[in-house]
Amino acid sequence: MSGLAFALILVGALIHAGWNIVAKKAQGDARFTFFSCFIMAVVWSPLALWLGWEVMPLWGLTEWLFIAASGFVHWVYFVCLLTGYRKSDLTVVYPLARGSGPLLSSFVAVVVFGERLSTLGVFGILGVVVGVFLIAGGPGLFKAAHDPARRERVLAGVFWGLLTGALIAAYTVLDAYAVKVIALSPILFDYWCNILRLPYAVVPVLRNRAEAWRLWQQQWRYALVVAVFSPMAYVCVLFAVRLAPVSHVAPAREVSMLFAALIGGHLLGEGDRGLRIVGALAIALGVMALALG
Repeated sequence: MSGLAFALILVGALIHAGWNIVAKKAQGDARFTFFSCFIMAVVWSPLALWLGWEVMPLWGLTEWLFIAASGFVHWVYFVCLLTGYRKSDLTVVYPLARGSGPLLSSFVAVVVFGERLSTLGVFGILGVVVGVFLIAGGPGLFKAAHDPARRERVLAGVFWGLLTGALIAAYTVLDAYAVKVIALSPILFDYWCNILRLPYAVVPVLRNRAEAWRLWQQQWRYALVVAVFSPMAYVCVLFAVRLAPVSHVAPAREVSMLFAALIGGHLLGEGDRGLRIVGALAIALGVMALALG
């Protein structure tokens, strides 16, 4: 992996951990997805128009099909992520989602893109997975404690985290194909994926406009932060995908776990900090192995 690709992954991971902490604090539902997508469409429209003025007329059916498919998968992913944040801790949902996603996408990338993992790369993936497991609670995930409420909360986090991880794997491979093989601009691709998410995201808003307005007044500041920084994080990843194998980039971006464990656990007051720091170190070592491999 090149130094530039690794730097893009690190910057993207820091931004990604930050906006997820904000999304967790918002405690939003599917309507928060619309708030974020709407603001995103407005904020980033000047750059998208500037970059796409001459490029977009050249797009055909293939380009738009990939954008539409990715937009739908990203929408389902965000709804599942927010649901997990409402039902469980960020330090359970986020690590499981971010850990299971790259594991699946790395193996799919080997099949779809014909990539190869070195022995060091395999150990790097294992380091990321073990670290994520420790951050999520280690053996406590299976023991789930004796408190029924706590057990239900942890198991809900496991379910929504793994489901979100599967969706991460799906959009990672889909988006990598779009920017690597079809050679779509990462910025334009991400922007138009967001635009095509709006028809799905607006449905919960229209069902109860009064409630949506009330939630907007409470959550628009959080949505603004997500709308500004979420595209920045993911575009960094898409540019990294152009420079390095997907099977390396997907697990390496989970260095965001280190930031989430150290920053998110403190800000949100979630426990097991020592175990989660050990997990973060395992992830850091795994990322180094991937970078070298």
